[in-house]
Amino acid sequence: MKIIISNSSPTPIYEQIKNTIINQIISGELVEEEPLPSIRTLASDINISIMTIKKAYDELEKEGYIFQVQGKGSYVAKRNSELIKENALKEIENYLEQAILLAKQFDVSSQEIIDLIKILMESDKE
Repeated sequence: MKIIISNSSPTPIYEQIKNTIINQIISGELVEEEPLPSIRTLASDINISIMTIKKAYDELEKEGYIFQVQGKGSYVAKRNSELIKENALKEIENYLEQAILLAKQFDVSSQEIIDLIKILMESDKE
């Protein structure tokens, strides 16, 4: 498992780790029931505190991406496409809330935002 941490990122390190693992699960790079590195091993490999890795793993478990077996380690949970989509929608909603605040600040109409989203969605298909 490859995890790259950016010290200059405003995103907390545990969240960078969590997001990287989520992306690897969604992309299929990590498959169901695949064991994850132990907390100690991963902490040593990427030179990060054990507590930071534990926090990332705990968040992943809470969100349903992994499960932990006492004394055996952490494993990738069965893919729940509804859960994955719900988490994606939650993240999209957060970005849209930020965009709406910015639009209001600069007096951009909701129709202009809708048109912009449509353009961006269509340009992604090309």
